[in-house]
Amino acid sequence: MDSQQKHSIEMKGISIEFPGVKALTDVDFKIGSGTIHALIGANGAGKSTLMKVLGGVYNHYMGTITFDGTAVNIKTPRDSIKLGVAVVYQEVDTALIPYLSIAENIMLDALVNDMGHRQFVNWKGIRAAAKEYLKRVNLDLDIRTLVQDVSLADKQRILVARALAGNSRFLILDEPTAPLSQTETDELFELMRDLAQNQNVGIIFISHRLPEIFEICDTVTILRDGEKVAEKPISEFTQKDIVEHMLGRKFDETYPKTAVDIGSTLFEIKNLSEANGAIHDVNLAVRAGEIVGVTGLVGAGKTELCKTIFGALRIGSGDIILNGNPLKINSPHTAVKQGLALVPEERRKEGVLVEEPVYINLTVASLNNFSNRFDFVNTTSERVAAKKIINELGIRTPSENQKVAFLSGGNQQKVAVGKWLIADADVYIFDEPTKGVDVGAKHDIFELIGQLASDGKGIIYASSEIPEIMGISDRTYVMYDRTIVKELETTETTEEEILFYSAGGQ
Repeated sequence: MDSQQKHSIEMKGISIEFPGVKALTDVDFKIGSGTIHALIGANGAGKSTLMKVLGGVYNHYMGTITFDGTAVNIKTPRDSIKLGVAVVYQEVDTALIPYLSIAENIMLDALVNDMGHRQFVNWKGIRAAAKEYLKRVNLDLDIRTLVQDVSLADKQRILVARALAGNSRFLILDEPTAPLSQTETDELFELMRDLAQNQNVGIIFISHRLPEIFEICDTVTILRDGEKVAEKPISEFTQKDIVEHMLGRKFDETYPKTAVDIGSTLFEIKNLSEANGAIHDVNLAVRAGEIVGVTGLVGAGKTELCKTIFGALRIGSGDIILNGNPLKINSPHTAVKQGLALVPEERRKEGVLVEEPVYINLTVASLNNFSNRFDFVNTTSERVAAKKIINELGIRTPSENQKVAFLSGGNQQKVAVGKWLIADADVYIFDEPTKGVDVGAKHDIFELIGQLASDGKGIIYASSEIPEIMGISDRTYVMYDRTIVKELETTETTEEEILFYSAGGQ
């Protein structure tokens, strides 16, 4: 790659339709090398669709794409790669081969292409080249290490190294910071600046985290309902401007919360430990109508606590009590039968069936309600119930028959929550429920949680986003080193105090 030559990509009048949905309408987008350009919008606005057009995934679009002023025909991912465009998706594991080494993953394209021309692989050359690309992404690892043995943050860098090995001039980063800690995010931003300023790479940055946009980006393009509604240098926007462009309306209340009469203790866990030490000696209580926050730094044990309560991890010792009655939970199935619901952090892996339609996802947790005594499922009543939830939650889908895989992240999250509304649980456990969703979808999720509290349900809200904990919860439990170390009244604490205990302060 010529690190001095300037390059540009321009998309003009891009429109694309799917059955029942016009996903993009006459969208223009342009980026030059050496810049970091944010592409943002509410879930379903068309960001991923536009990038899939540029990445060659969708080939039935209308409009034109030019590279350095020359019209190009992008109909396959290979066409896009040849032009120097690479995509690093949030689910990095799907793009890497875990049982191959770092070197093999970085040089995968070269290996595949060479196999058709050579009888023997030049492993010495492959490893030497891989080392050089690792240096360019500031990663110091043994290139013989299997990819399955490295961290998620390092996997992202390995994908960036592979893009550089493929002579990529433009890099699309789709929600890259969603699974990262703050330290890992800072390191990624340092790499992005180096790629843009010193290696002349153009970066398209997709993120729902507005502070990150202002920290790292030069220019912002905002989409809404498949159309471009604004594009300016970041210095000409405020965060409020961006949110209002995204939503198409004024947006003042970030954390909608209705005052609820909190009842007596509904749910308790006493001295709970996971069988393999994922959590230990955890004590927690939730009252009817109460939203209890559980927070801590990455690795503190929040997700492990949620999974242990729900039976996805094995209980070693301790008690779980609902309405004064001890529960025997040895699997998610028994947890559901006894009135518990979990909306997991990894919604695509654990919260929804991505290859199944929306209506099946919404009814899967309560099939007994739609089955006769011979266990035959009444699909008509399933669809009726699903349509009701779709309308209540504002799930954007052409119909209840749409595969969940084709919904936006925020709408997938609404489906993950919606199935439990039909099941009508007593206690709802939310693990990082706003991860990867936009401000509008967050608002909807907060309203839904508030409604559940109004209905007298018990809510456990686990999140590493301390402002969310402050905005949504009544009480807060802070986790450190796999146990709860502090209980706080949310209205009487501060973000600084929560962070103090999260970091092990005493």
